[in-house]
Amino acid sequence: MYYANCRLARAFQPLISTFEVVLRNRLHYANAHLFGDVQWMINQKTGFMSDSSLTHVNKKTKKIETNDFLKKEVLRAEKKLKDEKRNITAGRVIAELNLGFWNSLYEKHHFALLKGVPCTIFQSLPKGYGRKEVNDYILRIRKLRNRISHNEPLCFNGNKYDMGYAKDMYARIVDFLSWIDPDILKDMKLGNLDSVEEVIKENEQIINKPRTVDV
Repeated sequence: MYYANCRLARAFQPLISTFEVVLRNRLHYANAHLFGDVQWMINQKTGFMSDSSLTHVNKKTKKIETNDFLKKEVLRAEKKLKDEKRNITAGRVIAELNLGFWNSLYEKHHFALLKGVPCTIFQSLPKGYGRKEVNDYILRIRKLRNRISHNEPLCFNGNKYDMGYAKDMYARIVDFLSWIDPDILKDMKLGNLDSVEEVIKENEQIINKPRTVDV
């Protein structure tokens, strides 16, 4: 079961890496066009990332709270580059920003401040799909990535094999990338970078294979 899990985690890795790189690059291009500024993630620390609408009074605690996550993430990236004595450029900041940063662009407040631009990266979203559905997909894929990083089960539940989760997550990633550009998956197949379905089938064959036990 452990080896089956490792094989599946290895197969998912190129797909998740492609998902993250494509998502961040498309969002960068879209926002650069919106602001007319390729350095938007640096310059917008004092722009939409500091907008007054991100500050509110917590209904329960009655305390003033500010959603400055995006700004803090950019500052963290810039500090890391400074500590490494590297020049701060848009490309380097983008490389340092984690998936949580890009995911946050689909949060209600940030999405509104960006005038819905994050959803323009898709060539074709299913009817009725929008910010909320896209955000849910990204959250689920982030959870899968974290499960892989922490060696958590992908293809078994308790002491039983269960490929349901792996199949569902593969379908979600394929769908997401297809919404952006259907050619992405085609290129991955041509480059032998998408082997998840094959590994799932291999694991299922191992599961169903009769076993003998020496007594």
